[in-house]
Amino acid sequence: MLIRRATSFSNDKRLGRMDRSAYLLLNRIISSAHIGVRALADEFHLDISTVSRQIAALEQKGYVKRNPDPSDGRAFFFEVTESGRRDLMDYKQARLARITDRLKGWTGEERDRFAELLRKFNRTLDEQSD
Repeated sequence: MLIRRATSFSNDKRLGRMDRSAYLLLNRIISSAHIGVRALADEFHLDISTVSRQIAALEQKGYVKRNPDPSDGRAFFFEVTESGRRDLMDYKQARLARITDRLKGWTGEERDRFAELLRKFNRTLDEQSD
C-alpha cells in the first residue's frame, strides 16, 4: 500500500510535468560530476537501451545535454541544463509543499520518527537489492 500510494503521489500531474524517471535521472546527474549512460544504467539496474531512451526524452525537453568524454572519444557524459535544474527545483518544491500539507496534523516527534523509519526501510531495500 505504501509503495502504491507513493507511486500515485509522484505521478500526480498537479505537481507538474516531470515523470519519475526524469526526476531520478536529473537528481543523479546533478549529484555526479561526470556520469554516462552505462553508469546510470548500472546504478538504476536498468538496461542501457532503457536509460538511453529516457535520456533522449530529457534531451528533447532541453533538460540535459551531452558533453564529450575527454578520456574516451566515443563516450560522453551528461549535464543538466538550467531549464532542467529549474523544472526539477519547481517539482521538488511542489512535492515538498504537498507532503508538508499531508503532515500538518503530525507532531514534530511523529514526523521525525516517520522519517527515521523511512530511512531504515530504504536502507533495507538497498541492502536486499544487491
